[in-house]
Amino acid sequence: MLCLAALSATVEAQRQRFPREAFTTDAPMVHDPVMAQDGDTYYIFSTGMGIQQMTSKDRRTWTVLPQPVMSVIPGWTTDSVPGFASHVWAPDVIRWHGRWWMAYSCSTFGKNGSAIGLLSSRSLRAGLWKDEGCIVSSREKRDNWNAIDPNFIIDEETDTPWLTWGSFWDGIQLARLDSTMHLAPDAQPRTIARRHAPDYKPTEPNPTSKYAGTNAIEAPFIFRHGGYYYLFVSWDYCCRGAKSNYRVAVGRSSRIDGPYLDRTGTDMAKGGGTIVLEGDKVEWEAAGHCAAYTFDGQDLFICHGYSATQNGMAKLIQRHIRWTADGWPELTTE
Repeated sequence: MLCLAALSATVEAQRQRFPREAFTTDAPMVHDPVMAQDGDTYYIFSTGMGIQQMTSKDRRTWTVLPQPVMSVIPGWTTDSVPGFASHVWAPDVIRWHGRWWMAYSCSTFGKNGSAIGLLSSRSLRAGLWKDEGCIVSSREKRDNWNAIDPNFIIDEETDTPWLTWGSFWDGIQLARLDSTMHLAPDAQPRTIARRHAPDYKPTEPNPTSKYAGTNAIEAPFIFRHGGYYYLFVSWDYCCRGAKSNYRVAVGRSSRIDGPYLDRTGTDMAKGGGTIVLEGDKVEWEAAGHCAAYTFDGQDLFICHGYSATQNGMAKLIQRHIRWTADGWPELTTE
């Protein structure tokens, strides 16, 4: 029975990773998911060859589409990022000023020679995306940050778009965008969150990469609620299956550009953060790379988790957000 279960899991994994035709599932494999709603349809976009996509009418049963978002990878991406081909990481999607905008990551594992690209579309349903070039790039030995894991956030008071991004090195970056969703001419990226305080001395090496160091923070997502912007980040190490120890922490600020403080008042730029979700070692070994939305009047949190019962397979997690009396997010399955 165990052998049959393992074989079944392997076949399902291969089917979801390389689908030849659309199929439905209530437990989709997914890595670095983001979600959007267009009309009566929900969409998930995630890491995959050309960006994986799936749709649902109820957020329970998902149709995994065989065609990627990007059937053709723009030539500038492979010219700009040594070693990058077509495995596109960690997209983000937002609707602003009548268009859908999608940012995506071009990189190679553990290195910070990377770029964040941009697509635009009038409709998710049509599935037609226009290449809008590069938003921001990082270079090894030039930048002490990594241009991957983008997230758009709109300053509602000024209707100004911002981009936060980052993985390891000096941590999570933030910069203002212009009306074309590219970096504003006077924008300078700055660090708003780190895994550890700047003077931290590591005692153990990074188990996943000799290049990225031990400032194990990535995958920012900023969500507006009440009078605050909430910065969700992922701590520690993903992408190791059942050995992953990924988890999600949060801080908040009354200003989009921070500082972001955790529940104890510690600045996230100095290593602060309040844990929101981590593996329970029963259902999930670890969980991270999250996003948060308001759909139909309910606040929703999504991420991928490494299954404790399926050998660390990355699967979709959805949780409702319940807000405490003092305005902090808690996750519930209700």
